[in-house]
Amino acid sequence: MNAAPSAGPKPDADVDTGPELVRALLSAQHPELAGLELGFADDGWDNAVYRLGPDLAVRLPRRASAHALLLNELRWLPFLAPRLPAPIPVPVHGGKPAEGYPYHWAIMPWFEGASAATLPAPERDRYAVGLAAFFRALHVPAPSDAPRNAVRGVPLKDRDATVRGRLEESGLADRDALIALWDAGIGAAEHRGPRLWVHGDPHPHNVIVGPGDGAGQAGTGLRAVIDFGDLTAGDPACDLAVAWLHFTGAGREAFRGALARHALYSPGTWVRARAWAVNYSSLMAALPESDPLHAVGVHGIGQLLRDQ
Repeated sequence: MNAAPSAGPKPDADVDTGPELVRALLSAQHPELAGLELGFADDGWDNAVYRLGPDLAVRLPRRASAHALLLNELRWLPFLAPRLPAPIPVPVHGGKPAEGYPYHWAIMPWFEGASAATLPAPERDRYAVGLAAFFRALHVPAPSDAPRNAVRGVPLKDRDATVRGRLEESGLADRDALIALWDAGIGAAEHRGPRLWVHGDPHPHNVIVGPGDGAGQAGTGLRAVIDFGDLTAGDPACDLAVAWLHFTGAGREAFRGALARHALYSPGTWVRARAWAVNYSSLMAALPESDPLHAVGVHGIGQLLRDQ
C-alpha cells in the first residue's frame, strides 16, 4: 500500500518500530522475504510503514489502540476485496508478536501512484464515477460481528456535542453556516435498516491515483483505496462526505449522479453526508497549515458553503 501522509500532531508511539526490529521480525517469521530491500515509508498516527522490495509494504502498529484496528483489517479485508471494483490493501502475510514487539503486524501490497490529496480538486473530479462505484459495492449489509466504531457510521446525534463544540470554538468566519448544515443533518431521518459496511476515513489521502481509470475517463484515475483502520458498519452517509472533501461541483454532480438510481441513497442520506463533511472538514481545517490535510479541510468547507 502506498503510504498516505499523516494527519496532524501524532500521538507518541508506545513501542519501537525501527528498521532493525522489522528486519528481525521478517527474518524470524518470513525469511523468504528478509533479503528484500527495506526502506522507511511513513510514520502515521497509528502505524509505521516500511517499503519491502518493489511490491510490498510492512505495516506495524505503533501504539496499543492501533493494534485492534490492524486486527480488523487482517480479519475483514480478505472478505471484502473480491466484492470491490478497486484494489484495497489485503494482507499478503500476517505477523505475530515477537522480538520484544507486542503486536500483530502485516505485510501488504504496495500500490504505485500518488495520494489524491496531492492533486488539484478539478483533477480529482476525474475519478468521481469510479469512487462512486467503489462505495456502492462496499455499502452492503455487514455481518453481526463486523467491527464497531464509536465515531464513524453512528447516528449524528451521537457526535453532536463534540462536533458542535468544535465548531463553536473554531473561530471560523462561516461557523454559523456550518452549524446550520450540521443541524440539518441532525434533523434528517436517521439511517434505517441493516448496518452497512463503511470505510470510515474517506479523505483524499486514503485514495491512491495514477494515469487512467476504470470508468473510461482520460487522465488521473483511481488506483486503490487504502487505510481501513476505521472500518466499521453503520450509516453509509459518513463515507459519502467524499463528495465535498474530494471534488468540485462538477465532480460532486458526477459522483451523486452515479449513485442516483440506487434507492439506498435517499435525500436524507445526502443531508447526513453533508453534515459528516462538516465534521471532517472542520477537523482537518483546524490542523496547522503545514499539514497536508489542512488544505483538504479548507477545500471541504469552501465546497459546503458553495452548495449552501
